[in-house]
Parts: sequence; structure tokens; C-alpha cells
Amino acid sequence: MQTDEEQIRNLVATWMAATKAGDVDTVLGLMAEDVIFLVAGRPPMRKSEYAAAAWQQAQHGAPSFDGTSTIQEIKVVGDWAFMWAELTVIATPADGAPPMKRAGHTLTVFKKEQGKWLLARDANLLTPVCAPDKNQ
Repeated sequence: MQTDEEQIRNLVATWMAATKAGDVDTVLGLMAEDVIFLVAGRPPMRKSEYAAAAWQQAQHGAPSFDGTSTIQEIKVVGDWAFMWAELTVIATPADGAPPMKRAGHTLTVFKKEQGKWLLARDANLLTPVCAPDKNQ
């Protein structure tokens, strides 16, 4: 049987794989119903808003996604856990526009519901990564 930490690491790996595959249903299934996403410069986003944006994007030439999540720490306290990670995401628009790369840290809170870990809160501190100027 997997430890809580192993289950959370598996959730993160599943999230990344499902995102790369464009599998919106799987990603939504990894979230608590009361999930909240915090991103700088935007109001908090709830699951319904996330789902609506993901489905709209999937239906209108969704970009492809790639990336890595390097977990730095996971702490489990009863039915709650927190994790911070280094995350890199590359979104390649379907229309041939140049890929957009963002990188930084995330702070994520998970909660265990009916024996299953779910993402409950996520603070995303990703910023754009600019390509180095070839003239320098």
C-alpha cells in the first residue's frame, strides 16, 4: 500500500500526464469540489471556472502543454497535506504561434476525502521565461 506521500506524488504525476494529454476529465477528478486556485493578478478561481475555461479551450484549438513539476517538500498532517514544487509549463498554441514558457514555484494544499487525496488549494507563482537575447 502506498504511503500518503506516494499517493500525493502519484496525483501530481497523473495531473501532469493528463494535462499533457488534454484529458480535462482526469484533471477535474483530481480536485476537491471547493478547490481554489490563486494566481497573481487574477481573482481566485474555483473548480467551475477552471472547468469552463478548460472545456472552452479544448473545444477551440487548445494549445499543447508540456512541463515538469519537481517536488521539493511534502508534509502530511492528518487528512491535510501541503507541498511546494518547482514547476515549468510550456504552452504551444495550436495556431503555430511561438511556445510560451512559464516557470516558478507552487504551494499546494491537498485534503483526503473518502481515502483519496485531492487538490484543495493551489498558489501558482509562475512567471514568463524569456528566451535569451542572441545579440548579447
